[in-house]
Amino acid sequence: MNINEYKGVVEGLLFAAGEEGLTKQKLKDALGINKHTLQELLDELMVDYQAIERGVTLMFSGETIYLGTKVEHAPYLKELLDGPQSSKLSQAALETLAIIAYQQPITRVEIEELRGVKSERAIQTLTSRSLIQEVGRKEGIGRPILYGTTKDFLTYFGINSLEEIPPLPEGNEDDMETEADLFFEEFSTHENGNPDDNG
Repeated sequence: MNINEYKGVVEGLLFAAGEEGLTKQKLKDALGINKHTLQELLDELMVDYQAIERGVTLMFSGETIYLGTKVEHAPYLKELLDGPQSSKLSQAALETLAIIAYQQPITRVEIEELRGVKSERAIQTLTSRSLIQEVGRKEGIGRPILYGTTKDFLTYFGINSLEEIPPLPEGNEDDMETEADLFFEEFSTHENGNPDDNG
């Protein structure tokens, strides 16, 4: 197989993997190639996707790779999500999203403890908009659901990876109000939803 055929296979595998994406290790195993060759393929795909006529790009979360829409196309995705058929994200939903973005994986009870109010509706809204998803279960009584952000979250806010979320100042890791404020400041141009304490 030549490099273009390999690139086609990688693209197809990532498309089939969808929201879950694939780790570099899984891609190497599936293709039967080494780490260096895989990186060459990924680098070439990134160059290919920079072409104006391409609508997708590679997104990374740690060692996991996804296919996602381009950052510059974020306004169109936002228009789709915030169109007449679906209302803008509320302040409560954005607040919940900020907490999940910084503290993931996190349970609903932990989110509610940090916000001080019920967050079930906000979580349902964010899940229905594919901005968050279940990422596992926490060990312990009842094994509560753990939530994390999705690749649609990255596209919605016009970023390529979670590493691009603004870091918290030292000493504020447990200050949810500070986290939410930083999050809102960074992404205020992307979302101007109306406050709604019920999500």
